[in-house]
Amino acid sequence: MTGIAHLLEKMTSSDKDFRFMATNDLMTELQKDSIKLDDDSERKVVRMLLKLLEDKNGEVQNLAVRCLGPLVGKVKDFQVESIVDHLCNNMVGDKEQLRDISSIGLKTVINELPLTTQTLAASVCKTMTGRLSSAIAQQEDVSVQLEALDILGDLLSRFGGLLVQFHPNLVEALSPQLKSPRLAVRKRAIICLGHLVMSCDQTLYIKLINMLMEELSKSGSTSTTRTYIQALGSICRQAGHRFGDHVERVMPLVMQYARQEDDELKEHVLQACEAMVSKCGSEISGHIPAIVDLCLEYITYDPNYNYDDGDDSDMECDDGEDDTGSDDEYSDDDDVSWKVRRAAAKCIEAVIVSRHEMIEQFYRTISPALITRFKEREENVKADIFHAYQALLRQTKPSSNDPNSMDAEEGPVSLLQAQVPNIVKALHRQMKEKSIKTRQGCFSLLTELILVLPGALATHMAQLIPGIQFSLGSNQNNSNMKIDTLSFIQCLLTGHHPTVFHPHAATLVPAIISAVSDSFYKISSEALVVLQLLVKVLRPLDSSPTTFDFTLYTNKIYQCCFVRLKAQDIDQEVKERAISCMGQIVAHLGDSLQQELGNCLPIFLERLKNEITRLTAVKALISIASSPLRIDLRCILSDSLPVLSSFLRKNQRALKLSTLLLLDTMVKNYSTSLAISSLSPVLTELPPLVSETDLHIAQLTLNLLTSISVSHRQAIPTIQKTVLPEVLKLAESPLLQGAALTAMLDFFKSVVSAGVPGLAHSDLLALLVNPVLGGKGGTIHKQGRANIAKCVASLVSHSEREAVVVVKQFMGNLTSSQQDYSLTFSLLAIGETGRGADLSQLAELKPAILTAFNHTSEEVKSAASYALGNIALGNLAEYLPFILHEIETQPRRQYLLLHSLKEVISAQSVSPSGVQVLSGYVPSIWDQLYRHTECVEEGTRNVVAECLGKLCLMSPDALLPKLKASLNSPSALMRTTVVTAMKFTISDQPQLIDQLLRAEIGHFLTTLKDPDLNVRRVALVAFNSAAHNKPSLIRDLLRDVLPQLYNETQKRKELIREVEMGPFKHEVDDGLDLRKAAFECMYTLLDTCVDRLDIFEFLSHVQDGLKDHYDIKMLTYLMVARVSQLCPGAVLQKLDKLVEPLKLTCTTKVKANSVKQEYEKQDELKRSAMRAVAALLNISGADKHPQLNEFITQIKSTPELANLFESIQKDSGDSMGNQMDLS
Repeated sequence: MTGIAHLLEKMTSSDKDFRFMATNDLMTELQKDSIKLDDDSERKVVRMLLKLLEDKNGEVQNLAVRCLGPLVGKVKDFQVESIVDHLCNNMVGDKEQLRDISSIGLKTVINELPLTTQTLAASVCKTMTGRLSSAIAQQEDVSVQLEALDILGDLLSRFGGLLVQFHPNLVEALSPQLKSPRLAVRKRAIICLGHLVMSCDQTLYIKLINMLMEELSKSGSTSTTRTYIQALGSICRQAGHRFGDHVERVMPLVMQYARQEDDELKEHVLQACEAMVSKCGSEISGHIPAIVDLCLEYITYDPNYNYDDGDDSDMECDDGEDDTGSDDEYSDDDDVSWKVRRAAAKCIEAVIVSRHEMIEQFYRTISPALITRFKEREENVKADIFHAYQALLRQTKPSSNDPNSMDAEEGPVSLLQAQVPNIVKALHRQMKEKSIKTRQGCFSLLTELILVLPGALATHMAQLIPGIQFSLGSNQNNSNMKIDTLSFIQCLLTGHHPTVFHPHAATLVPAIISAVSDSFYKISSEALVVLQLLVKVLRPLDSSPTTFDFTLYTNKIYQCCFVRLKAQDIDQEVKERAISCMGQIVAHLGDSLQQELGNCLPIFLERLKNEITRLTAVKALISIASSPLRIDLRCILSDSLPVLSSFLRKNQRALKLSTLLLLDTMVKNYSTSLAISSLSPVLTELPPLVSETDLHIAQLTLNLLTSISVSHRQAIPTIQKTVLPEVLKLAESPLLQGAALTAMLDFFKSVVSAGVPGLAHSDLLALLVNPVLGGKGGTIHKQGRANIAKCVASLVSHSEREAVVVVKQFMGNLTSSQQDYSLTFSLLAIGETGRGADLSQLAELKPAILTAFNHTSEEVKSAASYALGNIALGNLAEYLPFILHEIETQPRRQYLLLHSLKEVISAQSVSPSGVQVLSGYVPSIWDQLYRHTECVEEGTRNVVAECLGKLCLMSPDALLPKLKASLNSPSALMRTTVVTAMKFTISDQPQLIDQLLRAEIGHFLTTLKDPDLNVRRVALVAFNSAAHNKPSLIRDLLRDVLPQLYNETQKRKELIREVEMGPFKHEVDDGLDLRKAAFECMYTLLDTCVDRLDIFEFLSHVQDGLKDHYDIKMLTYLMVARVSQLCPGAVLQKLDKLVEPLKLTCTTKVKANSVKQEYEKQDELKRSAMRAVAALLNISGADKHPQLNEFITQIKSTPELANLFESIQKDSGDSMGNQMDLS
């Protein structure tokens, strides 16, 4: 405190420098969290700062104002009130200088008031509001009015919700200001009203709109008409979620002013239309055509200027004189028609963004109009026209990663394709404009075009290259322009076929080379990325050879990159990109750079030894080592291996992954140059990498071991000692799967085929099998045993004779009374081995497996079923008829036998040769399966359906119609099986059946109207699968399907029955599964087809779900969170309806005598509901919503809910941060 007292004393000094320094020190003290002031100090500090606000020195005044910010959080409430009171008095006082500094002070206080203490904020707002209202109402001094309006705007924007009781008075004070003779007063009054309507109640909102409408209709002067239209636009923009109900009244009135002869009025009309289009989704729909017509008329509105529409060539000649001439005869100062054109462009953009369903129509009407306006003379308007066109292109992009979704968007894409020549024609002259903004606009528009239509500019390259050359020219001194041009060239090179650029290489190569040599590091680094792509284009190694002579440029490209590569004193980014670029140059052009490699490759070795550049160097060496040109790397091979092996110890995952890939490539492609001694440091580093903790690293390590086993079999004994124990340990891991498992199988095959003594298949077999069949076999996870069975099969895959011997050994295990786990393992091993070998000579195999079908353990039974299916793959002619016969004659084993059949079909349907082999058996399999489509047991029906679906994938034209015909079956069980079978024909990969399925899926989805509950449920599951895996199948059917889908979300009384359980009555809802399936479909559609949904109708069904059963509530909370990200505007309009049920969940108490599960369920519901609330709060403008605000206040005043909400907000903040990091 003594420190503060000392400062206060200095502040009274007559020396302004002392006062300044003391105030500055006070500022520093106040910013510390640790500072605590007692009552006396508080009073003194406040009094002193208020005194300093009247200081004669401006700098001291400014500092004193800045001190108010941290001070309001540190002093008692009544002190803050006294500060505000004092500032308000000064603000309406006579002294002009005091007025200015006090208004700044009030704004500072408003911005710094802590939001946590509602009472303080409320009392401060109360004090200010009265003063500000009277200051606004007085007419004498306009500057006071303006300041007061400014402060009131800030106050309403931050604390609008606390001022609800004053809203009516504020509206009364502000309304007359809309007629003020001063334009600035009107504008600020409109801003205040905009902030006020975000949090005012509904009655006042309606009253305000009625007042504005009334004033507008009787307005006599253009000036007031402008103001009222501007006010309506502002209110719609700020609180559009409530404006929808008034659109039908406002729109005709506003539109009648659109044709008046006042440019600013036209601008305001267009701005109001833009606000309504953006904010009032469904209500404005009927007016969209009229708005579009108006915009297209006004986007060309330029009464004082005559555009010369001659040929391009003439225009280019006239260019120079034209500019000067027009400037002399016509001054632009009084012309505001550009504002009308700009407003029209922005309004068009709003229409495009909000109306995805009209995209095809826009390409017929809006697109040509915008293209003709690319010649706009006003730079800012031109930028907005480019923006609008880019919005149109973005809307055309396929909405998901579905490979077929482009077919669904065929209309807009083909219309765009036809307009590409016009776009290029309109832009190619703009690309040589003096204006940088215009050229940047051209490049970003063309980039967007390439993203939508890759290859679209292939035939127009000759028109674009001069513009590119112009922007990269030496007389261009704007670095951002060059960087944007280089980014565009990147996009151009990646989006087109290499041969397109060959005719222009003579222009492009020198331009890029000079950019690489640019002194500014950002240009240089961007140019190196382009050069890297250009090298691939000049000599593409992956596509068919071209006749283009790339050698003309090889030396120049190499030299310009080499200068950057060897330089030590350059920016890190340039250094890394030079390494990557030189990697590509050597990989693609290395055969014509033989003399240079001796200088260049050792630099790579140096970069490997540098911690900062090592990862980039490893990646560059991968591209060199894997080049089909087989670049001679002998000069660095032996020196690089010790360095690379040391990387495998580093705790940097990306470096390990790339190093393993590089070593594998080197061993494969340069085995003759690698001595076994040079590989030994690498081998010593590998054992710790073969581990389940990182399967990707394990996979690459196994790939490297396989390559070494193949090329250097003398290294295998070392591998046996060091790495093999780790490999065997990994084989037992339940986590091993996919690519890592495949890599392990390849490794075992390569070791066996090397034929090293002590590592024959029988030795490895013992190492693998003994742990499983030994006493500790039961401790190995069943997934681990299944993987070891696969490894066993890989050991004998090279010889059928050996395979039969091994299978005989395992058959011996089946007959003895073994533990369940060793029986299971033996069956799996027999199955995996039989998959690749014909075991039909073992007559006793069939009965042995069928005996296992009768075992008591389910695990043994399913292993036997898997084994039988896999053995059949070794000899279909022998085993498939046997399985079909068994299915027919053994009803008790039917389910297991059908699983065996499923194994056969699944394995054969993935490869064309498998399909060929199986095709002869398809009719008999189909008939056998069809006999079981009406099985009462659901599990059996599902297996049958999966088999039928997989068969349909093999010959869709013959079999899908058969499925379709069965949709008319009188049996509900048959219909469920058929619809489920159709579900199994849908996968996320392109399939032959897709075209046919697109035509037929509508028939299958008619089962959504089926009278049987179960059929409808299955149809919803199939629909969900299609929406998730291949949205293009159902996008065009949504108009017909959605009403049925929404219908299934309703709770039906007739499906709820009462069951008596002893003395209790229990309700059972038979429709619950059906509703759950429907809501799951809705959730999927949000991710894949959101552009085809009427989001308002969608939300009304989400509302119903929020009041439904526990499972459905959980789903709809997720949906609320998702929709609030995807369609914030729509959610804002429906917010009051969504908040109510969420509030109910969060405030519901569990009955006192409930079981523990009830409490857990309720907690989980609360947590999920809170997540939905947190997501709603992230919508801009939601924090001003009265109901949501009330709910948040309620949460914060209940400690239990407040803690929960805080932790959820923290979690969601973290996850958002992580997403940002990932992106």
